[in-house]
Amino acid sequence: MTSDIAAILAIDGIATGAVYALVAIGTVLIFTVTRVIFIPFGDIAAFTALTLAALDAKRFPGTGALVVILACLATLIEIISLVRAGETRLLPRALLFYLVLPVAVVGLAWLTMRADPPLAVRLVLALMLITPIAPLLDRIVFRPIADGTVLLLLTVSVALHFALVGLGLLFFGPEGVRTEPLTSLSAEFAGVLVSGQTMLIVIAALVFSGLLFLFFDFTLVGKSLRATAVNRTGSRLMGIRPARAGTIAYLLGSLMAGVSGILIAPVNTVFYDSGFLIGLKAFVGAIVGGMTSYPGAAIGAVGVGILESFASFESSALKDVIVFSLLIPILIWRSLASLHSEEEIEE
Repeated sequence: MTSDIAAILAIDGIATGAVYALVAIGTVLIFTVTRVIFIPFGDIAAFTALTLAALDAKRFPGTGALVVILACLATLIEIISLVRAGETRLLPRALLFYLVLPVAVVGLAWLTMRADPPLAVRLVLALMLITPIAPLLDRIVFRPIADGTVLLLLTVSVALHFALVGLGLLFFGPEGVRTEPLTSLSAEFAGVLVSGQTMLIVIAALVFSGLLFLFFDFTLVGKSLRATAVNRTGSRLMGIRPARAGTIAYLLGSLMAGVSGILIAPVNTVFYDSGFLIGLKAFVGAIVGGMTSYPGAAIGAVGVGILESFASFESSALKDVIVFSLLIPILIWRSLASLHSEEEIEE
């Protein structure tokens, strides 16, 4: 392997790792606030790519129907929960958040598509359609078992992933898609040509990481999320509602998954079931950060991307084996280095 090839592989790995970093940061965000290892994170990223491809082809994506179905289910569950708790006064707000807003987003996207919008508008529409999915899944699947063990939440998360794979096949079909690059610019660094898409991926990862830092350190909502992550019981005593904090975390996570899907669609062919490998490789990066550190998760994800790039050069058939084998020593190291404590379970 020459130095030129190594440089090209490193740049490709950094670009791939930057996408994994967005997914890993979102995974850590949701886990720290809700204790849910959100396996379907990669599926939402894949659905975003499929949504954008449908919009590019001037077809209204199946995401719209998926959002409407999830909104109806979430609304029904929320109404039953409020009626049982005797809090019928909250029904209008529940209808607004779980039904009216998601359906309005779908309707707005449908009306906008009739005007043949430009690329920038299609990108916004794809993000708008995908953002409600994670909060709706939270209300349908995870909120009823929010006080369960981490193992139970993980098991349900894995089951939800397989359910979403089936729904992806139903709503998007089996065909793979690859969208047009977001930019045709390129630049040369140290004799290596770097595409504009690669630079855009890295810049997006840096920008979102910086925005998350500012959000958690300098906003009241961000501080409440961080308080929930540190101690759910203590945050309740301070007037912070963990359920609402979880909804905000899922909204942010869904948005980051959407950005990841948009960035990865021009450089990889995406199928309805491509999200699992994306999410799993990002999870390896998140494990490096101990599922608690955003910088650690980002660094670990970039490392996974670089390792995957060099591994694919040596043996494309074994690249996934090499990447996932990295998880074993990391888990052993984390297990030996971490203090095993568990927050008191509330009755």
